[in-house]
Amino acid sequence: MSNAAADELLFEIDDLHVSTVEAPGQPSVEILKGVSLQVAPGEVHALMGPNGCGKSTLASALLGSPEYEVTSGRILFRGDDITDWDTDVRGKAGIFLAFQYPQEIAGVSVLNFLRQSLSARKGMEMSVLELRLELMEWMERLGMEESFMERYLNEGFSGGEKKRNEILQMAVLEPEMAILDETDSGLDIDALRVVASGVQEIRKDRPELGALAITHYQRLLDHLQPDHVHIMVDGRIATSGGMELAARLEADGYESFL
Repeated sequence: MSNAAADELLFEIDDLHVSTVEAPGQPSVEILKGVSLQVAPGEVHALMGPNGCGKSTLASALLGSPEYEVTSGRILFRGDDITDWDTDVRGKAGIFLAFQYPQEIAGVSVLNFLRQSLSARKGMEMSVLELRLELMEWMERLGMEESFMERYLNEGFSGGEKKRNEILQMAVLEPEMAILDETDSGLDIDALRVVASGVQEIRKDRPELGALAITHYQRLLDHLQPDHVHIMVDGRIATSGGMELAARLEADGYESFL
């Protein structure tokens, strides 16, 4: 790749090898075995693969989870090597992870959580009134009730509400690179459509947003229409292409990529 092309990249994973962190009675196990992927501004990439192939490990490693160790390779964001950056530093820099299983935080409202997160992300305080007005606008666009902002974060939320809340966070925090870790997991077709349309709504406002959507299913891709599709098998990207890969996967299964 030329230097000019490299300068245009938003996010790059370069020959990444990742292992579990060794613990007493639990030897380290290599999970990612040389993953490379490049995302330009405004691109949506989809990563598909069977259970246990390393998809969610990749998402965790990209945000610096202490459960995993990068043994070789690099992660670059806007040309900076962030492989050793702490999780909070990556988040403040503009990398966002939508969790497969969002955590409940009792006693902390969606409004207050987002106020604190936005303060850390932007380095500035936003008044409750300003944030409330912004949330009301986004909630209308995402088809959410205004009362949602007063509820405790993910406490008593349905699966669809949890995922929609992740999209709301992505809208308000304005990341530059979003990683969606099986956002479609556990959603029925209507909830999936709402979440996918929320992602597209954010992209209307912020066309430079890069995204990596990790999923098992073609149905999310049908809504997102990614620019690139990657198939991961046994800790490596077996092949990359366009939507035709998802169609082939639907027809022939993962065995055709082994």
